[in-house]
Amino acid sequence: MKEKTILRVGLVGAGYFGRFHALKTAASQREALVGVYDPVVENAERVGKEAGGAPYMPLDKLLDQCEALIIAAPAEEHYKLAVQAIQAGKHVLIEKPIASTLVQADHLIELSEKAGIVLQVGHLLRYSAEQKAISERIKRPLYIETTRIAPFKPRGVDVSVVLDLMIHDLDLVMAIVNSPIDKVDALGAAVTSEFEDIANARVTFVNGCVATIAASRISLKTERKMRIFSEEGYLSADFMEKQLVMIGREKGLPLPGTNGFRREAVKWKDHDNLEQEHAAFAASCLDGAPVIVDAVAGRNALEAALAVINSVKESRERMQASGLLSPKKMSF
Repeated sequence: MKEKTILRVGLVGAGYFGRFHALKTAASQREALVGVYDPVVENAERVGKEAGGAPYMPLDKLLDQCEALIIAAPAEEHYKLAVQAIQAGKHVLIEKPIASTLVQADHLIELSEKAGIVLQVGHLLRYSAEQKAISERIKRPLYIETTRIAPFKPRGVDVSVVLDLMIHDLDLVMAIVNSPIDKVDALGAAVTSEFEDIANARVTFVNGCVATIAASRISLKTERKMRIFSEEGYLSADFMEKQLVMIGREKGLPLPGTNGFRREAVKWKDHDNLEQEHAAFAASCLDGAPVIVDAVAGRNALEAALAVINSVKESRERMQASGLLSPKKMSF
């Protein structure tokens, strides 16, 4: 029997990320975009045309025609759409967050496991050159600081900045630490939207590691940085400049007067993270390759993000009770 080499893919959601997914699917050697569904038919037709002429299809017809479904709809629609796809026997690549609640995420895990289908979650940093550069050098972090800030854009304001931006770093930090979360203390504020636009979280892990994670979508500049302290050394990464510095004992130029420490400066070459994500999805669906970011990983990232959001709410309530923040105001 001839081995199957092309995955027939449908797309739900023709917005900002949906367009990129459509273009990557159309350009892939192992995927074929068979159709696009969006409640706004004109958007689906426009994205489909740009991606090689894939037609608009109602959702039920799209599920009949495809073998795998990419869900790039608003976050509150993820669970319902994923259930439909899984019950139809389709593999699923779902944008983050995997769902709105942990109960929904657990149900998706159960359904996908019973159906024997691939359920992959779109945490792009897991496919990045930066993640590889960091994980190759730091195995046992003690303390991590991350900063992810950007100017305001209307896209993404249907959810908190925690689910929009911070969840990327929560997922990456958890992958590096590889330990359950013990405690979360967080502070945040809604400034231009209904949900938090800035947030800062201190996350303590069961193994003792601590991470401070900051995110903002109302800053005057774009900045993405990470610093990691460990017995292996100190690592500082600037994701915008695509470079890191590692102070350790194994690689790099000797640092005089430091009792054997060396300085390693590394620049990495960017690759297309979304292209890598699609390649991994196709390999899992067609070849049975392990799913790099599976439903359990997506569920863990969601759990961490919801813990941050709950802690932000508790902090705000304390501020209101003390008079530091007006009870009538939801933002600073």
